[in-house]
Amino acid sequence: MTTAFYNQLYFTTRFYIACLGAAGLFVFAWLFHWPLIIPQVFLIAIGFAILTDFAYLFLVGYRFTCSRQSALRFSNSDYNAVSLQLWHSYPYPLQLTLIEELPEQFQARTNQHHIVAASRTRTSVNYSIRPVHRGDYQFGYTICLLRSQLGFLQRRLKGSSPSVVKVYPSFLQLRQHQLLAPTATTHDKGAIKLRKIGQSMEFETIKDYITGDDVRAVNWKATARKANLMVNHYMEERSQQVYCIIDKGRLMKMPFNGLALMDYAINSTLVLASVALHRQDRFGMLSFSHKEGDHVMADKKPGQLKALQESLYRMSTGFYETDFEKLYLQARKSIKQRSLLIIFTNFESVTGMRRQLPYLRQLSKHHLLLVVFFQNTELAELSDMPAPTLEDVYTHTVAGKFVFEKKAIVKELMHHGILALLTKPGDLTIAAVNKYLELKAKQAW
Repeated sequence: MTTAFYNQLYFTTRFYIACLGAAGLFVFAWLFHWPLIIPQVFLIAIGFAILTDFAYLFLVGYRFTCSRQSALRFSNSDYNAVSLQLWHSYPYPLQLTLIEELPEQFQARTNQHHIVAASRTRTSVNYSIRPVHRGDYQFGYTICLLRSQLGFLQRRLKGSSPSVVKVYPSFLQLRQHQLLAPTATTHDKGAIKLRKIGQSMEFETIKDYITGDDVRAVNWKATARKANLMVNHYMEERSQQVYCIIDKGRLMKMPFNGLALMDYAINSTLVLASVALHRQDRFGMLSFSHKEGDHVMADKKPGQLKALQESLYRMSTGFYETDFEKLYLQARKSIKQRSLLIIFTNFESVTGMRRQLPYLRQLSKHHLLLVVFFQNTELAELSDMPAPTLEDVYTHTVAGKFVFEKKAIVKELMHHGILALLTKPGDLTIAAVNKYLELKAKQAW
């Protein structure tokens, strides 16, 4: 029991100030020949207060509990709620300092909460954290420092046992965009209204002709039987294949707002999967770097979204140069039916894109290919800034050159019949969903 007291007992700043004050009174009494009764009474009072504080915190037997409550899974790049539930049986208010041992991925050592818990009550402390990496996050203990109103001593207890939380691709973002799935297009930033061009040949039903129906769809046999104009109605073609292909090379490690470009691509893939599956398309996923990566076959079964989420959860990037030849071979081997291929990658120069252009052109012969890559927002902002000095003019010119190269990449890809989408990382999801819905409405593949 003595060892337990020793391990839990800590002195506060107030304790050291009181001891220093008592020592100062003794010094002044010796220097100025004061009666010693004054510092002695002060020292006895301090000692009595410390013993009373010790008895309140350790000897009376009151209880204190602290437990952590959070979701079993966290959403990457989003703020996730964590709650600390506190309860104590002390008959007086407690001053509490709570120190959370956060996962090492946050590299945070200052997550402290200072509160006053009323007597014999339950209290909750809520905070939120934003992970920027997928994987397992190990929470440690919650270190609880208890002080009474006297405040000379504090008792150190461990609460909230260690726990592991898995951080998955942004399912909160998926829920936010859930309403986009059945609509014609998104109504968020950058959304446009689309007019459907042409019509699908997937037959739905025969109905009576009404003004405005396409006369080319008149079913003459049904008209003869019913003695009334009847027309064929077609529905949007379904069960088309959509594949998202994610580059895991070094260029996708570039961060934006603390999140790697590959994680933006992963979050967008999850939203695109939800939209495509709601529209009855079959959705699949490939990844690649210097070798073949993960592969989820295109399907629209009920568990497809969960299978994609598990595969995306484990995905990691490296420092290798991506090999588009390996991608071409993997796609030709795995994807037999003509599909929409959405490649999330990044090109920093026209020269780098031209090295991969032959493989992209070969893919575009067999599938509808959409290449999605990212604007360098910092360079774009730098190129728009004024240049009052010669050095600023040079920096402005170099930044403008890189911005121009990105636009040149789009033009060259389009020149070779390959669809290209240049977007800011933060706008990727909206831009990709809009492009998919636009191609779907045009029945482009």
